[in-house]
Amino acid sequence: MRTFTIATAIALMFAAITAAPSLDAAAREPGESFADLAENSLPAVVNISTTQTITPRERPELPPGTPFEDFFKDFFDRNGEGQRPRQSSSLGSGFVIDPSGIVVTNNHVIDGADEIVVRFQDDSELPATVLGRDPKTDLAVLKVESPKPLPALKLGDSDEIRVGDWVIAIGNPFGLGGSVSAGIISARARDIRSGPYDDYLQTDAAINKGNSGGPMLNMAGEVIGVNSAIFSPTGGSVGIGFAVPTSLAGPVIDQLRRFGETKRGWLGVHIQTVTDEIAAQLKMDKARGALVASVSAGGPAEAGGIKDKDVIVAFDDKQIDKVRQLPRIVAETEIGSTVPVRVWRDGGERTLQITVARLDESPEPAATAASDGPVEIVPLGIAVLPLDDGIKAEQNIAPDIDGVMIVAVDQDGPAAEKDVRAGDIIVEVNQDPVTSPAEVSKQVEATEAAKRKSVLMLLNRKGELRFVAVRPKKQ
Repeated sequence: MRTFTIATAIALMFAAITAAPSLDAAAREPGESFADLAENSLPAVVNISTTQTITPRERPELPPGTPFEDFFKDFFDRNGEGQRPRQSSSLGSGFVIDPSGIVVTNNHVIDGADEIVVRFQDDSELPATVLGRDPKTDLAVLKVESPKPLPALKLGDSDEIRVGDWVIAIGNPFGLGGSVSAGIISARARDIRSGPYDDYLQTDAAINKGNSGGPMLNMAGEVIGVNSAIFSPTGGSVGIGFAVPTSLAGPVIDQLRRFGETKRGWLGVHIQTVTDEIAAQLKMDKARGALVASVSAGGPAEAGGIKDKDVIVAFDDKQIDKVRQLPRIVAETEIGSTVPVRVWRDGGERTLQITVARLDESPEPAATAASDGPVEIVPLGIAVLPLDDGIKAEQNIAPDIDGVMIVAVDQDGPAAEKDVRAGDIIVEVNQDPVTSPAEVSKQVEATEAAKRKSVLMLLNRKGELRFVAVRPKKQ
């Protein structure tokens, strides 16, 4: 089961989404049957059951003669310690894309499974092995060995689907077996904050527990999405379901089949949203692109001349209007290729040539911060402390990090409104490095004297850099 928390404890669950097929409104009259489409597609849709062995914590060894030894043994047994391993099972959906036995599903359907069994419409079953899986897009590719060619579905072009087009979804809701639901595409390019490449199709077709990994089909019977999640306060369908579009899923599926893993492009930058305040500070015409908060040492961006505070407005001749577009475009760029990257710098645009490297999926390094003995910066609603060698050593902060540590934030002040937190390190203010509270205050005063609306701060939070534009509070 795949669960997300949004707003009021809302679960975006492991659902295999029942979605809506693509068709112009005039192309299908209300009430026209989906029977032929369902009949042709159902044989290629499978139910997936998984079994996982859960090993309880072992009972600790008790020294001979321990007081109440029998009581402790009984306590550990009642609470699961010392018991034998037990089996846990789950159900999901998938679909065949190649008659040789290639099956697509969601990663969360098979994650951690010891055994995977694929059941077909005729109730025949085959064991499956994992060819590859990708948690970032929640996709997995399985292989079954069949004595005969299997019915298969064709991957279509999700970019052609429009809001309002009909779609159907087929899956295994609540373990009931092959079930069909219909609806329309409600929205495109949804970001449900499940991963760095979110670009979901939204549908009002019924999606429930067990539908995860099933296909979303257009009216031509082509797969245009992999049903993955729902938005629901109850765990059941409320008419808001999400599918990974084939424009995103197709290349991932291909790589998982060929290599057993993904091979994504890497630029080597930390980026953030360009807000209206930041755009004004950088003298941009409007908020657009992806702001470079920091550049990874030795990465492609550094080698190609990208700098901190650059705004990437186009990558490989593709416009970047929103920050979340850039990671996906870079990831899909061929590794080793050299592409033009247009950046906004010093009040104008310039084009750089960047050679894309392969993304290393290892976790980012982290740093921490904390403190004592603060100086208040009242207009920002923060208290800060010089980041000296003693504090760096005490708090395990890298020696090469310089700046001013925030040790307290007024929750009713302007900094808190921008998610500034105690422990953040101010590296720059208004694009000038700062190493003391006095330098921070001086920059704030300069902002007010110049009648600029906001103070632009570069913050280091646990090793990651980001820009924040804060409006000083009037005294």
